[in-house]
Amino acid sequence: MPIDPYVLLLLGTVCLAALLPARDTAADVASGASTAAIAFLFFLYGARLSTREAVDGLRHWRLHATVLVCTFVIFPVLGLAARGLVPVLLTHPLYQGFLFLTLVPSTIQSSIAFTSIARGNVPAAICAGSFSSLVGIVLTPLLAAALLGNSGGGFSADSIVKIVLQLLVPFVAGQLLRPWIGGFVARHKKILGLVDRGSILLVVYTAFSEGMVRGIWHQVSAVRLAGLLAVEAVLLAVMLLLTWYGAKALGFGRGDRIAIQFAGSKKSLASGLPMASVLFGAHASLAVLPLMLFHQMQLMVCAVIAKRRAHDPEAQDTAEPPAAPAAESRPAVGTGTLRR
Repeated sequence: MPIDPYVLLLLGTVCLAALLPARDTAADVASGASTAAIAFLFFLYGARLSTREAVDGLRHWRLHATVLVCTFVIFPVLGLAARGLVPVLLTHPLYQGFLFLTLVPSTIQSSIAFTSIARGNVPAAICAGSFSSLVGIVLTPLLAAALLGNSGGGFSADSIVKIVLQLLVPFVAGQLLRPWIGGFVARHKKILGLVDRGSILLVVYTAFSEGMVRGIWHQVSAVRLAGLLAVEAVLLAVMLLLTWYGAKALGFGRGDRIAIQFAGSKKSLASGLPMASVLFGAHASLAVLPLMLFHQMQLMVCAVIAKRRAHDPEAQDTAEPPAAPAAESRPAVGTGTLRR
């Protein structure tokens, strides 16, 4: 169960923010740079998305609808149910971050990778993750405004407008310019991948710097973190079981069930971080902590599941062969270049 190297970079960024947080003018500069980086990040996501792939994927609408229901209905319901754990296991700020975790869209790249390893329906995983990311740009802030209200630290109509301007508008601009810049983006995806990662690291540094300056981290203890990890482990286990056996009850074949399990049980760190920085403001550092922990947990657990699924007796006969090249050439909408 490997640790994603990028998670180590994220943790290093958190440590840097704890030791050398941005203050005063430096904080203003970091905040402005973070805003610009997020906009550029989603512009690149738009430039990478193949419109033909998205249209072709609509033909498998039952699978995509199932993933969307898991991501934006069942996950939030479980998040609301966890309200009863406050203050026994979770503090109120940690619960707010946990609830926000349940509202963000699914991942793409790791869903594709794990589906491929498990010999599942890779094209379905590509389209399901893409649709989830697109829907999440609009639906996640709306759900956050409805379920978290002002307790999140700054939810309002202005917050939703800011999300649209900072995420959706650049994404649409990237789509419109794709005929002219799509080839350039594809040829330089490794270099632009560094921009993806750097943008997210900058968002993390800005959010955690502000949290340090405001003393927010004094609210978290080791016991509370352990409680958070336990709650997230239960959440992940429930979603993995529900997506696998629920998809079977709905009549999906093995390949589709694998795609549903991996796309419907995971949450996107790359999409969630920028949204949290806009919606939570000064409280963003605590808001993204549950998401960062869940991100690593889902990678470790799903890596084990994918390898075991690959050795299922029916894998050779009923599943599509691994399509790693398709996953690698696939534009990473809402994921940056994180290995999820």
